[in-house]
Amino acid sequence: MSRIMLVDDEPQVLKSLERILRRSDHEVEMYQDPRQALQRFHTATFDLVVSDYRMPGLDGVEFLKEVKRLQPDVMRLILSAYGDLDALISAINEAEIYRFISKPWNDMELMLAIDKALEHRRILVENRRLAETVRRQYEQLSRQEQALTELEQKHPEIAKVMWGPDGSVILDSEDMEP
Repeated sequence: MSRIMLVDDEPQVLKSLERILRRSDHEVEMYQDPRQALQRFHTATFDLVVSDYRMPGLDGVEFLKEVKRLQPDVMRLILSAYGDLDALISAINEAEIYRFISKPWNDMELMLAIDKALEHRRILVENRRLAETVRRQYEQLSRQEQALTELEQKHPEIAKVMWGPDGSVILDSEDMEP
């Protein structure tokens, strides 16, 4: 189950978004005040946040920039009824949003964008986890190689393998045929 935060200063927009998300298996929190929503990021982790662009006190880009600072892995979508190209560019460049969605939206397209954003986040988090696993395994392998090198330096004969005429490994030099 994913945790989604919805932030919009218009209660009817929040209700519409909640209605759409109610059909899915997501835990949803809604906020009309972006500053109050930011406080919640100090106490809870979210997978995705959908924010309005124009809100009193704190616009969507500034809000999402702060969200990114607090929780870098949260996916960020922005809603706007305004076709302001500068706002779109600012949102992409500054807040690194995943998607810009125009109001009014198509419910199916919005759900598809949310699902894709959540899948993208899942893949990013899994890739980071796998990279960390590989890094730890590489460090362990390096330590083992170092230990083997030190052992071979102390006991050079340990790395010598004597082969019998039949291809078997000879463990004791007394077993060697003359």
